[in-house]
Amino acid sequence: MRLLKNLLPALLLAGPAATAQTSPSAAVWNNKQCAVVLTYDDAIDVDLDNVIPALDSARLRGTFYLIGSAAAVSKRLPEWRRAAQRGHELGNHALFHPCDGSLPGRGFVTPDNDLSKYTVSRAVAEIRATNTLLTAIDGKMARTFAYPCGDRQIGGVNFYDQLKTDFVAARGVTGGLPTAAQVKLDDVTCYSINGQDAKYMLDLVKQAQQSHTLLVFLFHGVGGGHPLNVDLGAHRQLLRYLKAHEKEIYVAPLVEVAEKIRAVQAGPAARK
Repeated sequence: MRLLKNLLPALLLAGPAATAQTSPSAAVWNNKQCAVVLTYDDAIDVDLDNVIPALDSARLRGTFYLIGSAAAVSKRLPEWRRAAQRGHELGNHALFHPCDGSLPGRGFVTPDNDLSKYTVSRAVAEIRATNTLLTAIDGKMARTFAYPCGDRQIGGVNFYDQLKTDFVAARGVTGGLPTAAQVKLDDVTCYSINGQDAKYMLDLVKQAQQSHTLLVFLFHGVGGGHPLNVDLGAHRQLLRYLKAHEKEIYVAPLVEVAEKIRAVQAGPAARK
């Protein structure tokens, strides 16, 4: 009886800590408070000139969604290969970045790259061709996709339905801070940054920490290079905060985070 009395308080103290360390919701963020994913779209020169050096200096890894036909890919291919070797993800942003030109505000869409004039088979073929190109660069098979302009349908058909086995996940353009169970792997939420300051971005990170959720940032230009842009100093402040709190925040490429989420969502069946 005396042994039980002595053991019971120890078990009560140890129980919650052990649960926090072994529960799926904690494990999916590497036993940290939340996950933050830094994504950069369109394969532009500032990715290689500004972003990757900044990430490397902080020892953080990001996801770069490459347009297969982009000049910054063909002209700087060895630099992308070195980036992948240092742990950055090269994601798929389609071969020609087709967007639906029939939607409002899409005057920038050219007839050649108008998704509304595509067939589903053409979209799927071009995306798979881009995967082949990316594998030739980094040698990897696991990869994520980002919908150009966030467009998911051609003639009312979701073209990604034919690509679900080709990718671990696909990133959309709608904001949100989902738990691991709430993440939609075929339309991962994100926050698009265009002119917002460092406080806005840090507030999002702090919200993710408090709610134990996934936060994905979507960047285009960083310090210029694109009409959608974030100030270089603001971006640097975000990286500094993430680095300073790396014991509480899991920062990794989307492919890595999505693989963990997929395993948790599959539940016990995935671990049998």
